Amino acid sequence: MIDVVIASLDDSKAEEVVSIDLRTRSALADHMVIASGRSHRHVSAVADHLLRDLKEAGFGNAKVEGLQNGDWVLIDTGDIIVHIFRPEVRSFYNIEKMWSLSESKDSTVH
Repeated sequence: MIDVVIASLDDSKAEEVVSIDLRTRSALADHMVIASGRSHRHVSAVADHLLRDLKEAGFGNAKVEGLQNGDWVLIDTGDIIVHIFRPEVRSFYNIEKMWSLSESKDSTVH
């Protein structure tokens, strides 16, 4: 499923895509993916495209928050948590730092 997520974000021109392997660090999910969109509209479009791709791949049970606003969309598939931010919102919340991305060997920048 992580390959579907990364490919969809790439197809949608999401920026600064980072995946963090959580399998050894949290029972919350297996992976967390963080990406940016250029505007409210781009964030919503990236999220919508990802939801369609997940459904087509047979992973259609995702929970979604923030799609209407477009500042920060959270998509929870159960195994993967995807955060799609506008750049200003992403830098404010700094999720990568919270999960110690800079010190982690389990993260991948795409």
